[in-house]
Amino acid sequence: MFKLDDNFLAELGLSALPSEEKKTMLGHIYETLELRVGMKLAQNMTASQLEEFEVLMNAGDEAGGLKWLETNVPNYKDVVAAELDTLKNEVQSNAPMILAASQEQTA
Repeated sequence: MFKLDDNFLAELGLSALPSEEKKTMLGHIYETLELRVGMKLAQNMTASQLEEFEVLMNAGDEAGGLKWLETNVPNYKDVVAAELDTLKNEVQSNAPMILAASQEQTA
């Protein structure tokens, strides 16, 4: 699928971030992606489907959650890819401001 790492940040124009800020940025990107994908998927789920999925996720059963998604939302990978592309574009367009803010904090 995709890997959130230093190469990913370099693709976005953020390779100049200090190491700690890279970790923070990757965490923020992951959380934002997870939230957006979850909201998008939830829009097309029934209340009972949403409840089933939440039970798996709240139990920490990621494998069960993925299997459930494959069965009940077969296009979930497309949703992830589309949301990732949107998020990448947003971060890339804001990369100069992110780097400037990082440099201000360092100074």
